[in-house]
Amino acid sequence: MAILRSVDEVAAMITAATRPVRRTIVGIVGSPGAGKSTVGEALVARLNTLSASAQLVSMDGFHLPQSRLVELGRRDRMGAPDTFDVDGFVALLEQLPAATGTVTAPGFDRDVEEATPGTVSIAHDRRVIVVEGSYLLLDQGGWQRVAPLLDLTLFVELERDIRIERLIARHERYGKSSVDAAAWALGPDEANAQLIEHTAARADHEVRPG
Repeated sequence: MAILRSVDEVAAMITAATRPVRRTIVGIVGSPGAGKSTVGEALVARLNTLSASAQLVSMDGFHLPQSRLVELGRRDRMGAPDTFDVDGFVALLEQLPAATGTVTAPGFDRDVEEATPGTVSIAHDRRVIVVEGSYLLLDQGGWQRVAPLLDLTLFVELERDIRIERLIARHERYGKSSVDAAAWALGPDEANAQLIEHTAARADHEVRPG
């Protein structure tokens, strides 16, 4: 497994591997707060400057509605593997490689912690689809169907203390008190992080942004 230190390194590798006919699907995995969304956004921006025609899609758009999580008794651990619509996510990934028209995908509104159906539009000319999410390499609960649909996988690694500090700050930014932010980061988020980190060895490359 190669360790990549910059978005430019990642972009160059993807550009070299991009195929002229079939789309290239790149998966970016990482624990909560590791920076996978930031890396994904920067990577798409860089690829687009290289004329690779990239689009970002987030697994977060497949969060189950909070009302459904309450019904299932899972609201207090939102973000765990079984709080997502894995079937819907897999269906999207299966559709993307050869789609000739525009494909729509859900986004996610962090202010209200709800998915926003149909808000991501993937035009037919997007040749590289960068998918970011926590469980792309998980091998249970239906998630094992995801990795075979990805052409390249990257695991974003960040020192634990820094990751948790950033995660707490993010929770506070979206309305949690400092106490609640720390409790969530060290509780449900950290339980998910431990599960996610066990999947790192399945990634093709590790990303350690400087």
